Amino acid sequence: MTVKTTRKSYDPASILNARDLIKLLSRSVPAPQAIKILEDGVACDIIKIRNLVRNKERFVKRRQRILGPNGSTLKALELLTGCYILVQGNTVSAMGSYKGLKEVRRVVEDCMANIHPIYHIKELMIKRELMKDPELATENWERFLPQFKKRTLSKRKKPLKVTDKSKKSYTPFPPPQEKSKVDLQIESGEYFLGKQAKERATKERREERQREKQVEKKKARQKEFVPPQEEADAARKREKKRKRREEDGSEVKKRKKKRDVEMEEN
Repeated sequence: MTVKTTRKSYDPASILNARDLIKLLSRSVPAPQAIKILEDGVACDIIKIRNLVRNKERFVKRRQRILGPNGSTLKALELLTGCYILVQGNTVSAMGSYKGLKEVRRVVEDCMANIHPIYHIKELMIKRELMKDPELATENWERFLPQFKKRTLSKRKKPLKVTDKSKKSYTPFPPPQEKSKVDLQIESGEYFLGKQAKERATKERREERQREKQVEKKKARQKEFVPPQEEADAARKREKKRKRREEDGSEVKKRKKKRDVEMEEN
């Protein structure tokens, strides 16, 4: 489909409006709504959203967020931005003022980047109220806008084995080849065993691991019954004091006996 001007056309920019009109009609925008693009101050923006998300299921879910339950989110965006918005297939068509189209594009792209449109709707509502106050026209509105923190944790998978990345001395020789499972079995002699012997060996190893785990669990349970270190130290000190008293008492008795013996001799 081509667009051409005729001798009767007096507005040279009308060819661009005609091109936009065909674009909107091809994106299933109703004809009465699409014809409004010919008016002054009305522009259109067709946002391609399919290439923003790779996963098809994730794309469908995020596209549904723009619509909201029973189209409530879309209606709220239309009222706050003053634009006509139509979500169709892999694109979002919008018609309205340039300022409104800029907001719509920001909301749609952020929604595809997993930022819910409700945050932008709250922000737009606050801005709408602030616009009514002429005193705040020249001030910065950052202090009035809500600051939402990210609550999702990082899902980056950590490596199982962290290799040592410290600088090593250069050697022209390659690292020694790791032994295969068969080589290890030959070394241990398991490779030459029969089927029953292998099963028996694996069973023994399994039982050995189970016994070790049982011992560990038993130790962990016994830890609860171990007295605290302070009480044990205090008990040890009391025992030492008692022994010292007994020793002192025995020495006193020995001295008394010795004195009695000397007095008897005299």
